Amino acid sequence: MRIGFIGLGSMGAGMARNIARAGFALTVNDLRRESAEALLAEGAAWAATPAEVAAASDVVITSLPAPRHVEQVALGADGLVAGLAPGCYWVDMSTSVPSVADKVRDAVAGRGAHIVDAPVSGMSAGARDATLQIFVGATAEQFAALLPVLRSMGDPDRILHVGPAGAGYAVKLMINLLWFSQLVATAEVLAIGARAGVDLGVLRSSLLASPANSTFLERDVMSVLEHGDYDEGFAIALACKDLGLAVDLARDLNVPAELSALVEQIYRRARAAYGDAAGEMSPVRLYEDIIGGALRTAATVVEEILPDQRGGDGLAYEQTPQLAAQVVAQVVAEQTAETERHEDRAQ
Repeated sequence: MRIGFIGLGSMGAGMARNIARAGFALTVNDLRRESAEALLAEGAAWAATPAEVAAASDVVITSLPAPRHVEQVALGADGLVAGLAPGCYWVDMSTSVPSVADKVRDAVAGRGAHIVDAPVSGMSAGARDATLQIFVGATAEQFAALLPVLRSMGDPDRILHVGPAGAGYAVKLMINLLWFSQLVATAEVLAIGARAGVDLGVLRSSLLASPANSTFLERDVMSVLEHGDYDEGFAIALACKDLGLAVDLARDLNVPAELSALVEQIYRRARAAYGDAAGEMSPVRLYEDIIGGALRTAATVVEEILPDQRGGDGLAYEQTPQLAAQVVAQVVAEQTAETERHEDRAQ
C-alpha cells in the first residue's frame, strides 16, 4: 500500500515517520520542504504538490491546522482531488468540520474515491510514539481497509470506528469541547476553595472522593498544580480555534450552546491576556490572577505570584522556533476564517 502524507507539522511529522517505519512506501508534501528533510533522509519521496502526492498514493493522509487549510490542499490549485484515482482514499486526520469533506466528496462523485475523516487525540508525544487515539468516520469496509495504516500511527485498542462520514470530526470536537469546559470549571472551583482558605491538596482529595471526580481532576490538572505547567505544547490559539469550530457546529445544527460559548470567551480572554503561544491550560492563570496566588498543591497555602515569574509579554516559558512558526501560521488562518464567517453571516 502506497501512502501519501501532507502536513508535516508537530503532529504530522511523527505520524508520517511511523508510517514509513511500519514499511509503507511514503510520499510527502508540506509548504516547507525543510520539514520533510528527516523523512526524505529515511527514504520517503518528495512530491511538489498535493496533486502529485495523490497520484503517487493509494491512501492520501492530511494533517493540517484548520478547515481552510484542508479545503485549500484538497480543492485548490494542484489540490489532491486532481490526482485522486478511482478506488483510492483520502483520509483527513485534521481537527476539521464535515462541510469541507462534503465538498471534496462532491468533487470526486462518480470517481469511486473514498473520503474518510479520522482526527486524532494524543498530542505530539502520541504522534511520535504511535499511541494516538483515532476517531474514524467511515463505512465498516473502509475502516477495515485502513486499519493497517492506522495501526502504524495509533494505539490499536483506541482506534475507534465512531460512525459514518463526519462522525470522526464531530467526536473529536466534542472531546475537545468537554475537556476545555472541565478545565474552566475546575479552575473556578479550585480558585474559590483556595480563596476560602481550604488547602488545595485537601480540596482536590475531597473532590476525587465525590461524584464530581473526573479524569481531568485526577490527572490532567496536576501539571499545573504540581509544576506550574500550562501545557505550552498546545498553544491557546489552537484551543480557541477548536472551540470556535465546536460552537459553530452547534450553531449549524441549531443546538443551543450557551455554556460552550462562555467557555470559548474565557479562552479568548486568556489568549488576549497571555498571548497566542500561551499554553492551552492558561485559563487557570486568569483565576490565579484574580485571587492573587498560584494554584499549587506543593504548599499548604496559595503561593504568591512574584512579579518576575512572568515576562513582559505574560509568557512564563520559552517557545521553540518551530512552535512559534506553527502558532503564527495558525493565528493568521484563524483570523482569516473568523473574518470570512462574520462576512458570511452579514450577507
